[in-house]
Amino acid sequence: MRRARSSAAKKPREQKRSGASSAPGTAASAPRDSRARRSASKSGGGSRAASRHPSAKKRPKPSPPRAPEAGSKELPPAELALLPPPPPPTPATPTSSVSMLDLGEQKERWETFQKRQRLSFEGAAKLLLDTFEYQGLVKHTGGCHCGAVRFEVWASADLHIFDCNCSICKKKQNKHFIVPASRFKLLKGAESITTYTFNTNKAQHTFCKRCGVQSFYTPRSNPGGFGIAPHCLDEGTVRSVVIEEFNGSDWEKAMKEHKTIKNMSKE
Repeated sequence: MRRARSSAAKKPREQKRSGASSAPGTAASAPRDSRARRSASKSGGGSRAASRHPSAKKRPKPSPPRAPEAGSKELPPAELALLPPPPPPTPATPTSSVSMLDLGEQKERWETFQKRQRLSFEGAAKLLLDTFEYQGLVKHTGGCHCGAVRFEVWASADLHIFDCNCSICKKKQNKHFIVPASRFKLLKGAESITTYTFNTNKAQHTFCKRCGVQSFYTPRSNPGGFGIAPHCLDEGTVRSVVIEEFNGSDWEKAMKEHKTIKNMSKE
């Protein structure tokens, strides 16, 4: 019995001691909480003051004064007199008319020729130049089967035709005579022409997209000229035809042995 009482008496004493020891801790924490509240109230007051009084906007910096533009200053008359004079005006380009040419005593004859031939000034000049420049030649005209491609070419009335037996010329029976590029003129159908090339791609095999007829092409032997198909020429301008076989199957050897074919596209 004595032992039980002594243990029961010890418990209240320990509780009193623990309560006494915890009291100072709570008392010490109270001042800390009050300090935190004061600091929070101070910071809150500062933010409110900042919101009530916003900071002033930055003023833009004044731009530096601009330098005077070059040439804006007027020169005195004495300096103006030393400047070089302005260049003379460009003379007007003369127009293609009889009044701009000094035909002399041939003026009346020229006008009569124009009226008789029903030609413009340019047309009459072209006719005379072609006749003088292409002496001994005639103007051939021709084209494809459907008429989409038309051309004219100045050549002899006596045609020298090459009959080539290379792989492609043999299949399409490409008989042709060769002229310089300056003597050939495509009248219409540039948009209707398509081109086939192979091997060295030097020969330009041109033909009509619609009917498939090759009325002219650029030969490998003369890339600076044209090969014209005589069977595509209009009737009435060819007087005679001479056909020469060309061994295109052995093209390099044939070109070395032939004496004139490589120069046929030269003026």
